[in-house]
Amino acid sequence: MTSANVQSALTWAQQQGVTRLEAQMLLLHSVGRDLHDRVWLLSHDTETLDPLAHLAFQAQVARRLAHVPLAYITGQKEFFGLSLQVDARVLDPRADTEVLVEWALSCLADIPSPQVVDLGTGSGAIALALKHSRSEAQVWAVDLSADALAVAQANADRLALSITWRQGAWCAPLGEAQFDAIVSNPPYVADHDPHLEHLQHEPLQALTSGHDGLNDIRQIVQQAGSHLRPGGWLLMEHGFDQALAVHDLLLNAGFEQVQSRPDLAGILRCTGGRWPTMK
Repeated sequence: MTSANVQSALTWAQQQGVTRLEAQMLLLHSVGRDLHDRVWLLSHDTETLDPLAHLAFQAQVARRLAHVPLAYITGQKEFFGLSLQVDARVLDPRADTEVLVEWALSCLADIPSPQVVDLGTGSGAIALALKHSRSEAQVWAVDLSADALAVAQANADRLALSITWRQGAWCAPLGEAQFDAIVSNPPYVADHDPHLEHLQHEPLQALTSGHDGLNDIRQIVQQAGSHLRPGGWLLMEHGFDQALAVHDLLLNAGFEQVQSRPDLAGILRCTGGRWPTMK
């Protein structure tokens, strides 16, 4: 493919195996337009692409076909109405994780100026969505990776959202702080899961968690009670087949009202419980 107009370039990309929507977003990125400016695509469908933009588009299609996340190619991802900048230092935020944010907001709805912490914040997606939705909330965010925190802090600065940042493993850097909710999308993929082949471009330490994928969830469940106010919630995302196991971990740790929430496909993807009001 040596030269092309907008429409023929999009057709070519789809013939290679890229979805129509992703082909549109990659082409818009290649020509320096907003990723959602489909009006421009319609009004310029017969326009010949600049050779450099065309080459960039071909290279980006090749990267996408190699399973590089679209967000890493474009450098941005929409999450809960926020435009986040992301790269290979953090996981690509998934739309399913918005279910976790919505659940947390419902748990905090009746609490004035709630305190909430996002464990394993990555790009900052959950923490920033919570702060944006509840401006008066005191939101903390924790990550073991200094690189991840740098990405998250840059997003917070750009969005002008104030977050308290802590580096460390799960609840370890929280000190004596107590929260109305602890929210986490931790690693939950088993070490030898075959799906890892398609996730090779994302940080492995943010994906895998032992032979059954539950090592980090076990740690969070055991540590969370010391940092929850009476009646506070621990809410976690997990794998498609882990709801029952996480349910049992929470019950065994003393949590009450343990329940799960489905993702956009109807799969139980988030499980949480409430710390007792009296012990």
